[in-house]
Amino acid sequence: MASDNIASLIYLVLLGCAVGGWFIFQNREGAGKMLQQAMVWGFIFLGVVAAYGLWSDVQRQTTGGQMVQTGAGQIAVPQQRDGHYYLTLGINDAQVRFVVDTGATDMVLTQADARRAGLDVDSLNYFGIARTANGEVRTAPVQLDEVRLGDIVDRNVSAVVNEGEMSGSLLGMGYLQRFGRIEITGGELILTR
Repeated sequence: MASDNIASLIYLVLLGCAVGGWFIFQNREGAGKMLQQAMVWGFIFLGVVAAYGLWSDVQRQTTGGQMVQTGAGQIAVPQQRDGHYYLTLGINDAQVRFVVDTGATDMVLTQADARRAGLDVDSLNYFGIARTANGEVRTAPVQLDEVRLGDIVDRNVSAVVNEGEMSGSLLGMGYLQRFGRIEITGGELILTR
């Protein structure tokens, strides 16, 4: 514990002793009533502490896990219960949900998401190889006309389409490196251009 935290703790303990001593002195004749009031105030205090401790969870639930544009060129993404960060990007004219994956080299689209974005996945040349936790899969390089995240628009973005089965598209470093700053703090992923 840092010295300024220790000093604050000592101050709060002394303040609590002073208030508690005054409370006991004032109510020394009605000990039963005093105990009852102390318990009520104790429960109120515990309720406030619990509400404060749960506030970030309540905020996360009420925002529905959606990203928030916190400023020009800055996006805040809340962490979901599964520990991941999800972003929905406009790919050409389609909305595609990605899991943010800093371990992925590229922006990787599933075949279904690539189709929705207007790509002809049957005519792609799957000559690339990606090494995944499930083994090697073939990939096809593509150029996306437009990628939109909030008010941020990028054109001619490189990505790959995965020939194998995937549960969802991955937003890898090929796209994330376009941001000047990537920060994870307080249960949020903050992307800044």
